[in-house]
Amino acid sequence: MHSNRKNIAAIFLIIFILVLSLENFSQSKFPKTSKHKWLLLSEKDLSKDAQNLNHLKNFKKYAKGYNLAVLRAIDSVQAHAMNGGGYFIGKDSTPTESPIGYELKLFGHSLINPPRTTSYCSGSSYTALMTSLNYILPDGSKKISKDRLEAVRMQEPDGGRREDWVKFWGIWNADGFGSQYALVQYSKMGKNIKPIDAMPGDFMNISWKTGIGHSVVFLGWYIDKDGTKNVVYWSSQKGTNGMGDQVVPLSRIKEVKIVRLTNPKNLFKFNINQSVDKKVPGDKINL
Repeated sequence: MHSNRKNIAAIFLIIFILVLSLENFSQSKFPKTSKHKWLLLSEKDLSKDAQNLNHLKNFKKYAKGYNLAVLRAIDSVQAHAMNGGGYFIGKDSTPTESPIGYELKLFGHSLINPPRTTSYCSGSSYTALMTSLNYILPDGSKKISKDRLEAVRMQEPDGGRREDWVKFWGIWNADGFGSQYALVQYSKMGKNIKPIDAMPGDFMNISWKTGIGHSVVFLGWYIDKDGTKNVVYWSSQKGTNGMGDQVVPLSRIKEVKIVRLTNPKNLFKFNINQSVDKKVPGDKINL
């Protein structure tokens, strides 16, 4: 009888140690969060350099699924411009603006012959998406149809500017929540994500209180030592001389729309004439 009690006590001790180990693992793997699910980054998660190639390394422990491919893609895109590459918008300029400053290819097929070496926000986020598809769908060249390949191009066949609302890129590049229009509605390759559920590698459109917008790849939420609440993202903007990471106070933001790549194989079957609803409500960030 005494021996049985010892065995039972030993079993409970083992269970307690296992539970404690799992709790410690959970706390070390994920950042400190509130009582909900907000992903709060620590200062050590942030790179000292805006232009860096550490996105997959720094944020993979907080991401999963296809978001890992997006983080890897950011590093690949950033590698083309380690000084940012320059930021420029001017659709009526000569030469015209360039969404991305190098020849982007999908499955080996050229999507743009860039007129400039500069970039802008929606061009960089779209380039991250297309680059991630190269990783996720390595046999894509055999499966994508010519009309869908043409639909994702960032230029017209003659090299001219593809206007807003024209096919995949034109919808992504349009004013408003372009990544939602293109990824969720037009191609049905993604889904809407609430701010509280966002993870690194999600695509986010920001509506600033000034009235303009920004297209970015979300990296996390961050509360600095002064208590200021921020969002951390990668994109192309003046503040980083083109492509790079930014930390921006939430006080500047009116609302956002966040989407996640979930069904990349829909690239092979989406309706190129699919219409979209432009009246999509944004989400407030109640961190």
